Amino acid sequence: MNLQAAAATASLAQPDTHVFDRWAQVYDAQRNPLLMLEERKATPLLPVISGGNVLDIGCGTGRWLTQLEALDPASLTGIDCSISMLERAREKVRSTTKLVHGDCSVLPGDDTSYSFVMASFLISYIEDLHGFARECARVLRPDGSILISDMHPTTAVERGWTRSFQIDGATVDIAARFRSLAELVAIFKQNGFEVRALVEPPFEDPEQSVFEEAGKLTQYVELAGEPAIYILVLQKQRPYTPLRSPAYGQELQLTNARIGIGPDTWMHGVISIEDGRIAAISGKADATMQSLDLSGYVLLPGLINAHEHLEFGLFPNLGRAEGAPSYLNASEWANEIHQVHSRIIEQYRQIPKATHLWWGAIRNLLCGVTTVCHHNPLYEELTLPDFPVRVVSAFGWSHSLAFDSRLDEMFQRTPAGQPFIVHAAEGIDEGSRNEIVHLDRMHVLDKRTVLVHGLACTGAEISLINRRGASLVVCPTSNRFLFAKTLSRESLASVERMALGSDSPITAEGDLLDEARYLHASIGLDVNTIYRMVTTNPAQMLHLADGQGRIVEAGTADLIAVKSPQNTPARALSELTYADVEVVLLAGRVQMASPDLYKRLPQDLRIGLNLLEVSGHRRWVRAPLTALFDAVENVLGEGTVLIGGRGVRHVEPL
Repeated sequence: MNLQAAAATASLAQPDTHVFDRWAQVYDAQRNPLLMLEERKATPLLPVISGGNVLDIGCGTGRWLTQLEALDPASLTGIDCSISMLERAREKVRSTTKLVHGDCSVLPGDDTSYSFVMASFLISYIEDLHGFARECARVLRPDGSILISDMHPTTAVERGWTRSFQIDGATVDIAARFRSLAELVAIFKQNGFEVRALVEPPFEDPEQSVFEEAGKLTQYVELAGEPAIYILVLQKQRPYTPLRSPAYGQELQLTNARIGIGPDTWMHGVISIEDGRIAAISGKADATMQSLDLSGYVLLPGLINAHEHLEFGLFPNLGRAEGAPSYLNASEWANEIHQVHSRIIEQYRQIPKATHLWWGAIRNLLCGVTTVCHHNPLYEELTLPDFPVRVVSAFGWSHSLAFDSRLDEMFQRTPAGQPFIVHAAEGIDEGSRNEIVHLDRMHVLDKRTVLVHGLACTGAEISLINRRGASLVVCPTSNRFLFAKTLSRESLASVERMALGSDSPITAEGDLLDEARYLHASIGLDVNTIYRMVTTNPAQMLHLADGQGRIVEAGTADLIAVKSPQNTPARALSELTYADVEVVLLAGRVQMASPDLYKRLPQDLRIGLNLLEVSGHRRWVRAPLTALFDAVENVLGEGTVLIGGRGVRHVEPL
């Protein structure tokens, strides 16, 4: 792509694929300031793609494919219209990277196949941009993103730039169409995308040498401050209708229940659910609409678990025996268990990961959790429409300073509108405490940062977290198990942005409700604070935009029903156990029901529910229980399924 004007009468523009085959001969040999600028500015905007499926549209000779490979995607696919370009790409990329010959009118992959799509210097070649946007929306999963880059249309038109290259002493122009950024954004918005980032950088010092080599330093000076390219990051919004799957197209109204509309307020009303959302909260039922009678129950918003490792859902506690010295930090624990408990770990790893993930989700579902922030790669299983809980996908993450040398790089790659989650200060030694200052010096402590644990924090570290606008997720029973210590009530009360997590059964006592009760009964934390820590606080910290954590009109219909207490919603929640949760709705669909409420369900809403018994309490759960039990018992033996330390068995209904 040469930065030069070309008279219309002398244009050699060739809109067919042969021009790209010819370009492939010299593409990698010619330095291009536009591409240099793009790589510098786009790299920090890349999302965390580890464990995700990625598509590079117009991949050319593999310029971006090699960089994307280094980010550990679960799969990587490149598509290009030029066979010659793809042949050169194959020489560079890994054998596992799939290359597809085709154009962008039909993208490879099933619906919702990819978590991230790259379209580098492609848009100006596309005639049917509406069709392209629709295809991108088709193959991207909800909350997936696309990065688009190209010449800046305003500068290109004003300066008369062409898409061209030099070969055999001649300039070959390529037919291109420059659309305004407003038009581009409007088309993608019409197809369900929202803007996450837009940068319009000018050439800078690193590109100057290219102009000098080409004898065009004057042109570089003339372009000072003018945008040379644009980089646009768009995120696919979750569809308004339906929220999760076609099954949620059914209408349902919830009648005769008190509704918790905040930590200290009940109201009486009827909730009407349409297409996964709360269509209305009114005072009168619709006689024509199917209903679930909740007489004797109250409704609370579905809970949000702000920190979880779902793939450890079946594991037992792994650590030191009671009475042994506590660990000093999480690294000491992690290193030790792989030596002391290696046999147990290896045995449980023989169970398929998908099975672990499902049991981890069921553990959360049983205690009223509808949304989980899974602090690990977004495995494909977690994105399936029949997964028991909603798993947050739009965030960047790193494990910790101790286990990730690229932590600052991962932070920079997190889109500006998404949170960045990292374990920090998980221990009781000086090194753990110093991690907060270390993160601050690395410039990764700001309003996007969500720190997990923070056990070693003193008042000084909490003050720094508050000043930077960062958030903290606490997992008290996990900390108690490993370090015989949790944050004090005074320390917790001083944190301005705080949520609750259940970590995993490897270290935690049980589930999210166990964590909430511990905070109230053992730490003495205010019940209203605890209520917000599992509802509105994590929704805000994790940038959830569908009304999670609240019961509001137009919000997602994530709801739980419990026996009617005589106290406030916050006090009721702080005293709950999993045995008190008797129905869970995820986007309006019944995912779990007690025997009493199962009997009240309309017949068609019972389809897909199977009977489970947890420590003597029976629950109908929307899950393939036969297959899940078989997968565990084939490894561990019959009657061995435990989730969160509680025995579980499959019950055949009478």
